[in-house]
Parts: sequence; C-alpha cells; structure tokens
Amino acid sequence: MLSPPLELKHDDLRPRDPNRPMHTNQSIRSRKRHHSEQFSLEASPGPAQKKQKVDHPSDSQPPPAFWDNLSQVWLTHNALRELDRRNSEASVRQQIRSVKPVAGNELQSVPRRFPRQGGPDLSDLRGYPDPRMNSRRSKYRVQKQSLSVSRGSSTSRASSTSRSTKRPSSSTKSSGPYDRDFQQHLVDHGIYPVAYEYPDGRMPPKPNNWNDIKERLARYRPSLSPSRFTDEAHEKFVRADAHAFKEKQITESVIPVIEGDNGDARCVAGGVPFNNLGPLTDVTLAPGNPDRYYGARPEQLDRRIRDELFAEVIPSKQDDLPMAPNFFLEAKGPDGSASVAKRQACYDGALGARGIHSLQTYGEDEPTYDNDAYTLTSIYHNGQLQMFTSHPSNSATSDRPEYYMTQLRSFALTDNVDTFREGATWYRNGRDWAKEQRDEAIRQANERSSNKQGVSSTLNASFDTVCEISSNDSVISTTERSYFSFNATDTPEESFRSDSPKRSQRKLDN
Repeated sequence: MLSPPLELKHDDLRPRDPNRPMHTNQSIRSRKRHHSEQFSLEASPGPAQKKQKVDHPSDSQPPPAFWDNLSQVWLTHNALRELDRRNSEASVRQQIRSVKPVAGNELQSVPRRFPRQGGPDLSDLRGYPDPRMNSRRSKYRVQKQSLSVSRGSSTSRASSTSRSTKRPSSSTKSSGPYDRDFQQHLVDHGIYPVAYEYPDGRMPPKPNNWNDIKERLARYRPSLSPSRFTDEAHEKFVRADAHAFKEKQITESVIPVIEGDNGDARCVAGGVPFNNLGPLTDVTLAPGNPDRYYGARPEQLDRRIRDELFAEVIPSKQDDLPMAPNFFLEAKGPDGSASVAKRQACYDGALGARGIHSLQTYGEDEPTYDNDAYTLTSIYHNGQLQMFTSHPSNSATSDRPEYYMTQLRSFALTDNVDTFREGATWYRNGRDWAKEQRDEAIRQANERSSNKQGVSSTLNASFDTVCEISSNDSVISTTERSYFSFNATDTPEESFRSDSPKRSQRKLDN
C-alpha cells in the first residue's frame, strides 16, 4: 500500500494529540526480564537459540514509518525528499486509475496509431525512463552538436569547463539522517538532548553522581604536567588542528594528541556502524556510528551473558571488537555541523547507557534505576572539546526508560596551553573513569551468572541422588506393586508395616 502524502510546514509543527502518549511505538523488547527461577534438571542443556538478525535502514533516507510516527515534521532535505517520493507515487497511482480498457474493435487501429503517436506508452513499466525526458535529452544533444560545430572547438572546451565547475544542486546529501527530524524522533521516544525543556517548563534532572564525576575527572595527571606537555607541543597541536579540513584528518592527527596513551588497543575502535545493537526506539532509525568508542574485551564477559544480551552490549557483528562501550567521541571538521555532532552524541550516549544498565540489572526480575551516570560522550569541533553524561531513568508515562544528556564542561583547546592541559585531563580521566564503571558492571554480571549456575548444578546433583536412591530401593514385588495400585487408600508406608491395622485386617480376611 502506498503511503499518504506528507504535509510540511516551515519551522512549524503538526499539533500533537493530547490523548496520545509520548512513546507511540511498542517496545521492541519488554524491559522486564523474565529469568526463570526453576533451573533445568536435565543432565545436558539444550542447544543455544539462534541470534535474531537486527534490521536497520540501509539508506540514509529514513523509511516511511519514520515520518508517519513523528509528532512534528520539520522542513529538512530528507523531509522534502520524502514528500517528492510520496507525490511521485500518488501521480503513478492516478495514472494507473485513468487507464481505460481497449475494446476489441479498436485493436485494428492500434498498429497505425502507434507510429503516429510515438509508439506505445511504457511509463507503467518499472525502471523505464520517462520518454519526455529522453526526447528532451535527444533534442538537447542535437542542439548542442550543432552549436559546437558552428562555434568551433574552443567554444566546446569552454562549455565542457563550465559543466565540470557547475555547483551541486540542493538535493545532495548534507547532514544525512541526523537532521531536526532525527532529533524530534529521539525526543518522541524519551531520549532528550542537552538543555532540553519539557512543555511545562521543567528541566530534566542531573545524574545523582554529578559532583562525584566532576571531582574524579578534575584530578591531576602527571602526563600533562608542564615538563611533559610543553608550549611547543601545544603549538604543534594548534597547527595540526588548523591544517585538518576533513573529519578523517581530525581523528588521525588531532584527536590522538588529546587522547595520549590509549592503553589496551583492543578496547578502542571507531567508524564501525552499530548494526548488531537492537533498535533503541524502533526499526526506522539508522544505527549509531561514533568516530571513537571505548569498550571492554569480549572475553571479559561470560559467554552466556553475551549470548543473552548480545543486542544490547555487542555493537558489531565482528566478535573481536570492543563490547559494552560507554565512552564515545564525535569529531567534526571545520565545515562540519555542531548540531549534527550533538545529535549523534546524544544517540551514542543513550545506546551506551542502555548497555551498561542491562549489565548492572542482569538477573533481576524488574530493572531498577539509581539515576546515576555511567556513560560519557565527547564532541570535538573547531578546537572546542565538550563533554557530556548520559544516564537512564524510569519513565512516568511509559514502560520504556528515558535517557538524559547533560553537559559537564567545555574547553577551548586551541586557546592556550593551560586550557589544553585542563581539557585533556578531563578527557583522559573520563576515559579511565568510564573503564572503571564498565569493568564493575561486567564483574557484577559475571558474579550473578556464576551464582545462578551454581544453584542450577546443586539442584541437578540433588535430583540425580534422589533418582539413584529410588532405584536402589525398588525391591517391591510385582504383586505388591499391583496391590498398591488397586488400593489407592493405602499409603506405601502402611502397606509395608506388619502392625498396620489395615494390613492385619487383610490377613484376617484372607
């Protein structure tokens, strides 16, 4: 079925239905985890369930369901492309309806009519080009060839140069999927950007460990002392930032100076789409793709937990890449968009906070929220470093948790060497702090998994012992077992006892 036309208003919003809840789509997976308290008593467990494939939009243009579920549609390039697509489908549908069947007596004139009118209409064939466009192009080629012959080869070269330097049209890709409609989609599903304000004027709460994080990130680092990071090193950093015009140049020549020693190289990656993570909102959203992310080695987490929480803690289908990331970086070149970087950082932080929370609440029947932050995101753009926290919280209007992004600090790293030392100190301490929180969450999950497996092994051993005792005590004759089966009122204990009144009565009767 074709989608209905899309209505857009410049910087205007479609009114929200007051009776409609903020979270419109159903949760992909219920937040309540059902962990069975009854463990299997079989000797060998069954085969592991096959992991379900996570489907994400393959194109930068969101699917139609993305626009249908938005509470507000902003006038963006992607929205205009979606409007053109729907209008084109509506036009094709109207053409199909206007086609009239051909009567039998009209078939004789069809061969004569085709040559007069340019041949049959093939516009209904899929992939067939518009004949009007072909005729225009053919006419343009004829005019161009005649014009080139009359003006000579020099005019032809000038025309070719003008075509090669033609400015691209406005329909080219600008911000990709991370536009204002992308942010509206996040807000509709309870993922709030920095400095968000509710319609009633309330502000999202800061994490409870806000002051503890700031104190931890401000600690002194010897690697950034004046004797080890000199003024000359800062000048070299400023030149590297000035000569980096693309995002890749920023990540390769500028960011390493801020990061310093990364430690374990297997715990850092970047530029890899999070295709393996389950949708944070619905299947219409593109997967996250941070420029840098820090996580844990896959072997740190018990394989049973990895198989159970793979859609929340395993970002990529490559098993050797870091898992459960909770420290992210988005970098932009001088021509990049700061608003796009903030939307990406908000999305990345929510994905990381969900993964850490799933580890912290592993094994619980009902997930709990302590309103503390365990995930950090950073943005580097035009010499500025910004750092944020991301933390989940229980929603009062939906069964889906809400995620909040809060700014920690901002540093102008290209200003002077002292500001760089302070900003790099916060960044490196934040990376170490995130590792501490990540390792602790993994340790707790592994401990719960070990305890659960220990209880299961104890129950299996007890059951095997009971079965062995029952086998050894099976000395009852076939006649007595049959007798018990026909005298359901007698218990086995009473039947074996010689002084049982019922057994004595049977002897007398016999």
